[in-house]
Amino acid sequence: MATVTHLTYYPVKGCAGVPVAEAQLAPAGLAHDRSFMVVSEEGVFRTQRRDPQLAGIQPEIDPAGDQLALHAPGHGTVRIPVNASGPARPVDLFGTAYRGIDQGDTVAGWLSQMLGAPSRLVRVPPDHDRVTDGRTPGTSGYADSCALHIVSRATLDELNRRLAEHGAAPLPMSRFRPNIVIDGWAAPHTEDRAQLLTLGAAELGYAKLAIRCAVTMVDQETGARSGPEPLRTLAGYRRAAEGGVAFGTKFAVLRPGKVSVGDEVVVGRWGESEL
Repeated sequence: MATVTHLTYYPVKGCAGVPVAEAQLAPAGLAHDRSFMVVSEEGVFRTQRRDPQLAGIQPEIDPAGDQLALHAPGHGTVRIPVNASGPARPVDLFGTAYRGIDQGDTVAGWLSQMLGAPSRLVRVPPDHDRVTDGRTPGTSGYADSCALHIVSRATLDELNRRLAEHGAAPLPMSRFRPNIVIDGWAAPHTEDRAQLLTLGAAELGYAKLAIRCAVTMVDQETGARSGPEPLRTLAGYRRAAEGGVAFGTKFAVLRPGKVSVGDEVVVGRWGESEL
């Protein structure tokens, strides 16, 4: 039987994740997932691709989403009331224009000092109407694309087996920043073929493979970046037709609901892998 073994949401895009035992799954993903984003003064999003030290920022948000705290070793903690309804400013995510509610000068100053570059923090506005792509369209906050990223334990085990063959150290699941980890599938990359999933009270539809980038080379505990693993090994057996390498799968939310660690994962429909 396949089950959910880990649930993680990422309140601030690019920053550390928050593991939870249970969560409400909304149309845009786990509650508060990628609701906030660090941007330059010009509104362009910051990412671990260019600012790996984002990984060292540990967010904490209260269940109602009214209070946000950011902590980083050596930089202390900043706490702010969340502005969820103020005027929105233009922001840029992968060249696409969105809008974000600026969270003020206090957190902006803290982030600018921590990252060593002028930065602001924005929140998804109430009228955020993003439509995501893939076989099953959906929505999300400031995630790279779809609402949910799922990786199975068998998929990581296969990568670590291949890394060992190359004399490389195994990698933790956190390196790939999934929202949901599933265990119990014997074959790696089973998530690639699952077209319809039910877990807890929620139902998910397959959107697309997750194409990986340089963020996978960032140690999520320290913010240190090194290479060429895991991209070198993945390129040997997971190269996607459209370019890049695939690891894990993106899903859209078809039916919101509560999801908990330990929930059985039921596949309602299988398909062929796009790889």
